[in-house]
Amino acid sequence: MSFSEFTGADLAALRGICGAERVTAGGDIGDDFCHDELGGISRRPDARVRICSTEEISAVMRYASERNLPVTVRGGGTGLVGGSVAVRGGILLDTGAMTHILELDEENMTLTLEPGVLLMDIAKYVEPRGFFYPPDPGEKTATIGGNISTNAGGMRAVKYGVTRDYVRALEVVLPDGSVATLGGKVAKNSSGYSLKDLVVGSEGTLAVVAKATLRLLPLPKFKVSLLVPFSGLEAAIKAVPSVIRASSIPTAVEFMERDVILAAEVYQGRKFPDSSADAYLLLTFDGASQAEIDLAMDAASETCLAAGATDAFISDTAERNESIWSARGAFLEAIKASTTEMDECDVVVPRSRVAEFILFARSLRERHGTRILSFGHAGDGNLHIYVLRDGLGEEEWKIALKGAFDDLYAKARELGGQVSGEHGIGVAKKPWFHESVPPEILAVMRGVKAAFDPKGILNPGKVV
Repeated sequence: MSFSEFTGADLAALRGICGAERVTAGGDIGDDFCHDELGGISRRPDARVRICSTEEISAVMRYASERNLPVTVRGGGTGLVGGSVAVRGGILLDTGAMTHILELDEENMTLTLEPGVLLMDIAKYVEPRGFFYPPDPGEKTATIGGNISTNAGGMRAVKYGVTRDYVRALEVVLPDGSVATLGGKVAKNSSGYSLKDLVVGSEGTLAVVAKATLRLLPLPKFKVSLLVPFSGLEAAIKAVPSVIRASSIPTAVEFMERDVILAAEVYQGRKFPDSSADAYLLLTFDGASQAEIDLAMDAASETCLAAGATDAFISDTAERNESIWSARGAFLEAIKASTTEMDECDVVVPRSRVAEFILFARSLRERHGTRILSFGHAGDGNLHIYVLRDGLGEEEWKIALKGAFDDLYAKARELGGQVSGEHGIGVAKKPWFHESVPPEILAVMRGVKAAFDPKGILNPGKVV
């Protein structure tokens, strides 16, 4: 797909739409807007446009369509696959100024807001009012627009599901500048194709999200966490299906290796409640009564101990919960800080195959001569495997990374898994995604892209 060259006239037109102070170009665009969290994929856009309204998005998209200019939408830039990087140049639509919460509808239990609202600010707004937004990705500074773009899941997905399950409606701008509303506040809908659900998870390749209406739940009154050490990772992972069957479904079931915990201790400068075991499960339960929580926690403890756990530590104080969960939230940054460069394999496999996959990932350390660390959502099979460069030279690193990723994605396919559980495909994972999808399905996806975006201007180079 070829695009028009960006010119000074294009810059002037964008400044006429949004104001000169909100449009920057060339070297005036900060480096942070040229890459995402991992930084392995980088490209400076021709113009960064800080948009403030649906009307501005519409005007910019209409102009870009007429001029055949590529447009990439960016939220917090916390992605890990290059999805918000303007790899073909052109216009970067920055949603960072669209941070308004527009309506809390208490009767319908919905929240309507703009795409630049941070995930952590949603919780701060709804929880004091007795409501709960369940999706819980680890990066709380991500925007809701970015979460919708990748159909983010997070730690509570095992019980509550993922972002798509909580999006009631979207106001979107199509690539030609048209504005459309997909879905509504209704609790169920069987009226034709669900275009809303197509846009969720499409990584900004089909439409620009301008507003979202989210489904809320009543805030659980009680919550407790359980930190369970195991002498080996295999025993820890194999206990997960039994734990989920034992009583109430846990809100979260996380697994972690000792090496990752030690990295978090160094990064945060404080001790984890326990770091003596080789592997841990971190379980959380929530509910409407303490009795319900106690019953679930007792059943999970007994199940874990029967499966080889060496202990079960109850975390029922704010101080201990903060210590555990802040460490869990710092895992990615801690791993990044421990090495010179890294990349992530974000596969999802059936819950029954998690142990097999993790043990396979461990075996690749020696085969490819690189450090490999892992943690993830054992309860829903979404695993985060990090391949670390450390002291490898450039060529050695490229060979080791590609070899490890080839093996990991091939194993995921063998086990009935998928390339990405929650971070998306972007540009970084395209080769393995295309290997994993039958040609006829890839053709259907490209047909969907063409129907929404016949000129191919919206986030080109991504996914398909």
